[in-house]
Amino acid sequence: MIASEQLRALPSVESLLQQLAGLEARFPRRLIVEETRRALECAREAIREGRSAPALLPAITEALARLETPSLRRVINATGVVLHTNLGRAPLPQAGLPAGYSNLEYDLASGKRGKRDVHAASLLERLLGCPAVAVNNNAAAVYLALHELAAGYEVIVSRGELIEIGDGFRIPEIMQRSGAILREVGTTNRTRVDDYRAALNERTRLLLRVHPSNFHVRGFTARPDVRELADLGREAGIPVYEDLGSGCLVDLQPFGVTEPLAQDSLAAGVSLVSFSGDKLLGGPQAGILAGRPELIARLRRNPMFRALRLDKVIYQLLEVTLREILLERWDKVPALRMIRLTEQDIRARAEALLGRVPALPAELISGESVIGGGSTPDQAVPTCLIALRVADPGNAERDLRACAPPVIVRIAQERILIDLRTVFPEEEPLLEAALARFAA
Repeated sequence: MIASEQLRALPSVESLLQQLAGLEARFPRRLIVEETRRALECAREAIREGRSAPALLPAITEALARLETPSLRRVINATGVVLHTNLGRAPLPQAGLPAGYSNLEYDLASGKRGKRDVHAASLLERLLGCPAVAVNNNAAAVYLALHELAAGYEVIVSRGELIEIGDGFRIPEIMQRSGAILREVGTTNRTRVDDYRAALNERTRLLLRVHPSNFHVRGFTARPDVRELADLGREAGIPVYEDLGSGCLVDLQPFGVTEPLAQDSLAAGVSLVSFSGDKLLGGPQAGILAGRPELIARLRRNPMFRALRLDKVIYQLLEVTLREILLERWDKVPALRMIRLTEQDIRARAEALLGRVPALPAELISGESVIGGGSTPDQAVPTCLIALRVADPGNAERDLRACAPPVIVRIAQERILIDLRTVFPEEEPLLEAALARFAA
């Protein structure tokens, strides 16, 4: 009976609209009506379930405000994870995106139709020493290569390289969808070049090597050197394709990061390589395929290349990233700049920040940053952390996420940990303002 009375007491749509009339200058009336009906239905459901109905006018106003607030927002990444998958992997470089029209598929010199991939192709060729194309991610690159070069035929791959590359995408499933037939050789932990040689037959079209960029197998292990596999490919007249995943084009060993370079694989004789654009390359999401001219020409002619191609915004960002790498302007590529920072660099910034918020209950401790993003497993680089002591770290972490912009941090040993490696210098005033709430 009480519920029935509460339901009857709910105001009508029309009466609520009269009270919301002031919003019509800001929102279409149709939208206000829809949100009003939605709020009333939520109130009815709450009453039927024995819960308190929300205040209708604030609920409608807040729902409308959320609709005009962008969902994709900039956040301050204070976790120290450089390629944070949940935060968009590689932070994007500054790029003046052309407003209005652009020469995406227009050859300005000839005045005729051009090809969109030229905007990155020449830079990739200068960097890698061979032709290249780009598609929308590395999974698409793997699919395109297998679909064009081995659909209906066999691809030889080590059992130890049949990996999952993230979010449930598995190399064997991509191979199956491409139409290629998987021919496994070796064992999970040990595969030799003779295993590949023994599996060769008249239906073999590709030798596949997958770099385990997101895990390590230790102990009693073996896999052929890339040169051995390339030599076997030349001997058998079969292309060797290496999926490198991480997309490292810059030697990062002086900074504590060891990853194979795409250029080195190509120089070793691999016929085709693929890698991601938004990992160690430091650019936008993309999949790069580079290798022998005749193979790249085939990939470009494949009908799926059009389905998997990049749009103009990604090409602009990719072009900017590649140009900065070619010109060795490492600090213009945020991910590379962050990786190259020393512990002393970060400590100096952290000391300065604490000096500007002297009442903050925090101390500096040594720690580690990680590269992340499915790259460089088990590799970390030394850093300096701001360790913030608060009564309830969980609540503090939620409060920081609710800031504008949101601040994303780590919690360890009942402390909030802040790593300035992944915080842009221009973001520090915003970070300071967010942390000031915890000052004593």
